[in-house]
Amino acid sequence: MTARTRLAMFLAAAAVIAAFFAAACTSLPPFGTDSHPYGERAVAAALDRRTANVVSAVNFDIRAFDTLGEESILFGTVLGATLLLRRARDERHRRAEAERVMPTTRLFGALLLPVTLVVGVYIVAHGQLSPGGGFQGGVVLATALHLAYVAADYRALKKLRPLAVLDVADSLAAASYTLVGLAGLIAGGAFLKNVLPLGTFNTIISGGTVPVLNAAVGVEVACGLIALLAHFLDQAVELTDPDQHDNGDN
Repeated sequence: MTARTRLAMFLAAAAVIAAFFAAACTSLPPFGTDSHPYGERAVAAALDRRTANVVSAVNFDIRAFDTLGEESILFGTVLGATLLLRRARDERHRRAEAERVMPTTRLFGALLLPVTLVVGVYIVAHGQLSPGGGFQGGVVLATALHLAYVAADYRALKKLRPLAVLDVADSLAAASYTLVGLAGLIAGGAFLKNVLPLGTFNTIISGGTVPVLNAAVGVEVACGLIALLAHFLDQAVELTDPDQHDNGDN
């Protein structure tokens, strides 16, 4: 296929997409009015599923299948980075050296790390009740663990980071999202249908499958980000190429 043919196919496809997009925009409700069809339906669906946080109801119930795709993108990113950044044959491993840190920085990190972990767990656990959820809480949890690197050094981070366990937890959390979706099919409904007991509104166990999927995403995001940063930090701190190693010896 020539470059001119590819360009012609691209322009034709772009024209079709642009036409459909323009037609869809003409059917949108006027901006700034009291009419919000999607919002009204989303709120009604969230209340029907006894989920206090409408955003979580949208993410993990109304459009749970879309969220499965988003979670899979992160999982694929971590997997790809793991393959690309694995130790090459010509790379050499060197032990990370101890770093000097100001006492105030070390104290601040030691105090802030457990507090940040608790906040991250709270955000994940209460995702169906208040703003936040698995994606946000997972990022907070991953950030909390790396306070050990900021407040101490890389060796302290490695002691707090069981990478092999986190890799397994990342895979299990990603798979559990699909398994919850299959439960809907087993119950005779659709994939990812909310089939668990809905519980009492505005309680931590309310929302049926929403808190379960939210927790799975929280674990997957936290473990995935930690594993992703681990490979980048290993490259920056502990792996060297032969030329750098030889120069260092000389």
